[in-house]
Amino acid sequence: MTLEQEPAAAVTLFGDNIDKARAFTQALADQGEERGLIGPLELPRLWTRHILNSAITAPLFSGRVGDVGSGAGLPGLVLAIARPDVEWVLIEPMERRVTWLNEQVEALGLENVTVFRGRGEEWPEGAVLDAVTARAVSALRTLIPFTAPLVRDGGEVIFLKGASVQNEIDAAEKVLRKHKVTDISVSVLGEGILDESTRVFRGVVRG
Repeated sequence: MTLEQEPAAAVTLFGDNIDKARAFTQALADQGEERGLIGPLELPRLWTRHILNSAITAPLFSGRVGDVGSGAGLPGLVLAIARPDVEWVLIEPMERRVTWLNEQVEALGLENVTVFRGRGEEWPEGAVLDAVTARAVSALRTLIPFTAPLVRDGGEVIFLKGASVQNEIDAAEKVLRKHKVTDISVSVLGEGILDESTRVFRGVVRG
């Protein structure tokens, strides 16, 4: 398996930060499989399916944002590269993944990132974040209870989701109501720019 050639859209999405995006993508290609961060079939679609799929959401964020279940740094590290003006907190319970995240933060010189080792429900600061994001972590009814409580009144949960997102919303109706997640919407980003568009679930948390 060889690393996918960089799509033309990468420069458009990362701008002046493209070199850091390239360095991170190469590091993930070189070490991702052996360190259990990505599967063995991901190299030919690493840019398209993972890096740009995450980066296309960058304009949605501001302030201080948590990425719950950050794993390989998707989307958190990618977004931190694309949006150096936003403060990112990568929340990840697994030690080996936390080690990877800290290594990349240092190697890439990302001064806008901190890494918290723990689960979302172990976050110690309470409802202080302007937004929380997650990608490929779990279904909404499982995800909302340990992400919405991290968000300030009026902040957002912004999740990268698959084609079945409406089914997830329907199944999570009671959970969304319990955690006061309102103004729910689903948008499709990247059409005409990316080979694979990105579905995004958004909701406002009312404290």
